[in-house]
Amino acid sequence: MSPMNPMNPVNPDGSIGPGVGEGLPGDGTRRTRRVPSAAPPYVLTEDTPVYVISVAAELSGLHPQTLRQYDRLGLVCPDRTAGRGRRYSARDIQQLREVQRLSQDEGINLAGIKRIIELENQVTALQSRVTELVDSLEGAATALQQREAAVHASYRRDLVPYQPPTPQSSALVVWRPKR
Repeated sequence: MSPMNPMNPVNPDGSIGPGVGEGLPGDGTRRTRRVPSAAPPYVLTEDTPVYVISVAAELSGLHPQTLRQYDRLGLVCPDRTAGRGRRYSARDIQQLREVQRLSQDEGINLAGIKRIIELENQVTALQSRVTELVDSLEGAATALQQREAAVHASYRRDLVPYQPPTPQSSALVVWRPKR
């Protein structure tokens, strides 16, 4: 296997990670990662911080100083190494591209972009919570149906359901159980 190119971190066999403009969230293409037969010591996902600031700047089309500024403002928060160096993930790169698009194409200021990102994160968290609640509700409804079925199954079979008398008949029937 040939060494990975930091500018296009996709192996020639297509087995790892997104490259420039491909396999990142939101662009419509997804690359499936092959799982080797032996378990790797780590799993590379779109949230794995692997890109140094210079590579992230190149991949996002921004200047490294712009990335530092976005980090200070909290627009994109890369992970840090033990030596405090920034490490960007594929998701961070996509977020940098989105910040650039909102700023340049839509004319939104950085404070507005930060608020948009916060609201999108809140919507995602709320959607996740709604999914949890729906699953919980479905589980409770299933448990209720099972308890109801158990109660119905426990009915004595010698009971006769009550039927109100018909208007034509005024007969009175007295039932006396056998002793």
